[in-house]
Amino acid sequence: MLDLDAVRAHFPALNTDAIFFDNPGGTQVAQGVLRRMQQYLLNTNANHGGAFTTSLRSDSVVYEARQAVADFLNAAHPEEIIFGQNMTSLTLHISRCLALLLQPGDEIVVTRLDHDANIAPWLHIARDHGCTVRWVDIHPDDCTLDMQDLESQLTPRTRLVAIGYASNAMGTINDVKRAVELAHEVGALCFIDAVQYAPHRAIDVQDLDCDLLACSAYKFFGPHTGILYGKLDLLKQLVAYKVRPADNEPPGKFETGTQSFESIAGVLGALEYLSWLGTTFGTEFTHQLRERFSGRRLALRQAMEVITAHEHELSLALLATLKSVPGLTLYGIADLERIDERVPTFSFALAGWQPRQLAERLAVENFNVWSGNYYALEVMKRLNIDEQGGLLRVGLVHYNTHAEIERLRETLLTLAQERSQE
Repeated sequence: MLDLDAVRAHFPALNTDAIFFDNPGGTQVAQGVLRRMQQYLLNTNANHGGAFTTSLRSDSVVYEARQAVADFLNAAHPEEIIFGQNMTSLTLHISRCLALLLQPGDEIVVTRLDHDANIAPWLHIARDHGCTVRWVDIHPDDCTLDMQDLESQLTPRTRLVAIGYASNAMGTINDVKRAVELAHEVGALCFIDAVQYAPHRAIDVQDLDCDLLACSAYKFFGPHTGILYGKLDLLKQLVAYKVRPADNEPPGKFETGTQSFESIAGVLGALEYLSWLGTTFGTEFTHQLRERFSGRRLALRQAMEVITAHEHELSLALLATLKSVPGLTLYGIADLERIDERVPTFSFALAGWQPRQLAERLAVENFNVWSGNYYALEVMKRLNIDEQGGLLRVGLVHYNTHAEIERLRETLLTLAQERSQE
């Protein structure tokens, strides 16, 4: 069982009156992240590839962080891990490299459930290279992806399928393993946006057999750094947009210019925190996992099992809370029996309140929440929701508590009653 006092002690930001329900936009950082970044800047601050001590130490920290991310994603090689400013920048960059494989008339498949960072880059290269974009629809009643439509959109001309692991707006978890299988059946590559999935569930790129997968460390308790995984053979094959002296092999050929090495050190700190979490609280999962994992990979997998179990209970409580508020319209899966089909990200509208206005009022009560479209333009459009106003979003992670959810319930009931009496 998760000891929340011990967990929350690792997060300095939680020692305030604020209730952090803005997690889908970015989580708070663990103390170990700050320590790693400070240690880097004080003792290891140098550019890459030098013969002197600080540069050698810097390279060592970056390599250790790369190996830790490989363990987190269960990648086969640390060279399959690419660091960058953020997921959006990395996706735009790798899309240009993939575009060199395309011919006019080739097809790219995207979904209406995705964040625009997993749509716009593919629209750009389709426009520039004369390709056709095929859209996968959703089921509006529960905001799940129409997998039959996905299958119907695939043709022998399909070259890439871009799909999110979990929706940043609706919380829906997609069957990405099946999407990868369908893509490979027609000879296409599959790119997965795992930004919203990574803080909540374990990712196994080898089991998924995906070609490319992106996530962001600041969504799983680290600094603002993006991460891209790619199969090593594919990364070696791709032509990179880079300066001439840069490495000609992955990952270096995709890491344009000088990286934010202190942030990469912070990524290592985040994964050290998760390793602590798994080692401390995840022993009940050890036996079933030990057949496949060992060392840090085992500890990280145990951590994600612990997080998943705790967030299951939080999700049930939050869903029950939202369903109890008069005038609240919830979007996405609302069946308590299907809670495992979504991450704990919930978007809704409250009668009488504009989303921004509601977010501002909740901020007065010390709730950090997001309003708007969260860059999920297509799903807002599909649901006939004002794209600018959007919805109000509440998102949980494992350091949130049942007491915080109860406070939200009381506050929303009060706000709903205010407007009903006007």
